[in-house]
Amino acid sequence: MHTNNLDISLEGTLTGHQNPIFALSLGSDPNVLYTAGNDKGIVAWDLKEMRFQQLLCKVGASVYVLKMIPGTPYLAAGLRSGQLLVIDPAAQALHANLKTEAGAIFAIAFLPQKKEMIAIGEEGYAYVWSLENFELLYRFKVSDTTVRTIAVAPDEQHLALGDKNGFIHLFQAGDYQEIMKRQVHSLPVTSLLYSNGHLLSGGRDAQLFQLNPKNLGINKQITPHMFTVYGIDKSDYPGLIATASRDKSFKIWKEEDMSLLKNVSRDKGYDSHLLSINAMLWEADRIFTVSDDKTVKVWKLNSVAP
Repeated sequence: MHTNNLDISLEGTLTGHQNPIFALSLGSDPNVLYTAGNDKGIVAWDLKEMRFQQLLCKVGASVYVLKMIPGTPYLAAGLRSGQLLVIDPAAQALHANLKTEAGAIFAIAFLPQKKEMIAIGEEGYAYVWSLENFELLYRFKVSDTTVRTIAVAPDEQHLALGDKNGFIHLFQAGDYQEIMKRQVHSLPVTSLLYSNGHLLSGGRDAQLFQLNPKNLGINKQITPHMFTVYGIDKSDYPGLIATASRDKSFKIWKEEDMSLLKNVSRDKGYDSHLLSINAMLWEADRIFTVSDDKTVKVWKLNSVAP
């Protein structure tokens, strides 16, 4: 796979949302994509036909995060109201209606080995539910302020959580005890990803840090975008990561030296988004982006021989 010679093309633009889109998730069927935002509804898209499939369900508030629950057929949705809805897409039915005590849910993560689901948001407390019966198991404080992002280490032994004051908090996943915290960003932490022995962190300060995951020491720091880094993801392409931003672009980088491979934006001639890219997902040879411009874009990656 020739990562130095990537060709990216727009495979499709999905329209139909009436308001900004904040969240996306592939379904258990990889030809189905779910999206949601300010519309107060979760939409299913047919990726084979590149068209609207159905309104999966209506919800009572804006949706900030969507995640398929590993090992189950269920979709988890975190809402501005503090609800966490567990939805059965096949039955178009609500399987469980969970609730935090106050504030919106901005992030959801899973510990499949422990069969646990974590949600966190505006109030700075994390909630842990069982994936077996969706009972609340724990509630613990992470920060005095909003926490917008969670990353789970590949071995599921640690969690990283990023807050509004620019701090990253490291926790043991076994007992949810805090190991350490460090202020890495000057503004809110907006995205986190464990990758290739590093912890990557993006923020509203438009910075991207490559950190030591054990002590949060800074290995590298770059300014990847003009504004907030809303998403970081990786796929099967070895050594590559992608970032998405409020500056309307997404970019592909070599993780080792943080060198830029592709800048996908209107400025570079792509039929990209007109407004902020709020979330992204990289799966195999496709990148999915959602935006304030109310559209979903599906991008196809091809490696070109030198």
